[in-house]
Amino acid sequence: MDGQRLRDFLAEKPKQCKVLVAGDIMLDKYYYGEVTRISGEAPVPITRVKSSSEKLGGGANIAYSLAVLGCQVSITGFVGKDTHCESLVEKFQHYGIDATGLIYTSRPTTTKVRVMSDNQQMFRVDFEADQAIDLQDMARFEQYIGEKLSESLDCVIISDHANGACTDASCNWIIEKCHNHGVPVVVDMSTSSWVNYRNADYIVSNLKRINQQLLQPIENEDAAVEKACHYLMRKFHIKNIIATRSQKGMALVQENETIHIPTKAQELFDVLGATDAVTAVFGLTLAGGLPPALGAYLANLAASRVVARLGTYAVTREELESLLIQ
Repeated sequence: MDGQRLRDFLAEKPKQCKVLVAGDIMLDKYYYGEVTRISGEAPVPITRVKSSSEKLGGGANIAYSLAVLGCQVSITGFVGKDTHCESLVEKFQHYGIDATGLIYTSRPTTTKVRVMSDNQQMFRVDFEADQAIDLQDMARFEQYIGEKLSESLDCVIISDHANGACTDASCNWIIEKCHNHGVPVVVDMSTSSWVNYRNADYIVSNLKRINQQLLQPIENEDAAVEKACHYLMRKFHIKNIIATRSQKGMALVQENETIHIPTKAQELFDVLGATDAVTAVFGLTLAGGLPPALGAYLANLAASRVVARLGTYAVTREELESLLIQ
């Protein structure tokens, strides 16, 4: 691992990189409180709310992570004309994320509301649409991506959370267009729709999603993970897979080489947002021209910091630099 090269990269390169995040955008809302009693209306706990917060989720969280690292980041996806979208736009403006690619629709802005007590999630309420996205709205989505590619991009990240943006047709169109412009594509896949990502340069997936595609689930062991990823690469015509492996770090599986990267020893607190962090940091390093092995190492460091925090969290350059020194 070339620590000095990574420190030099973090100091100078991110501000020169242009990355587009395309796909499912969401808002995460949290209510924090304490359970005081059981309701007399139904056998459910009553949570007395003491505070609340709103955070960027899905593709918006990846864009946020990139912006915190100093990248020139733009985002495109589907939102509704509602207060949840207003919160998203306010945060995009605050963090310097170009949100001119938001496609306003009649659908609600995807929002996940979580009620927490003593760092435990009590329940979740989702605001989302289950119908397909209108063809005219999808055409506007693709038009924006085509325009950004013409302006020049260093990397495109697709964020798929099964909220409608990432269909087989739209993803294949994006991947083909990107490759026509010489732009690599990284996919953050929180679904099981591997077939949508034929010819993608990199897929970021956890072990659960990998096991969903196998007849016999595998254990979290190096040789088994490597074999499974090669099988999926052949089956779905994917060039490389980054497999996140929880307490065992992650693996970068390429056609002719596999690199297993152990995580730093620590207590896992919350894995929410870990793949977002891996995707953002790896996408940035790819955009900045770092070798994939170094990019994967830096992405794994970012994930090690994120899982030690509750909820989604964006790692700063200073944090990554300090981890490189340790």
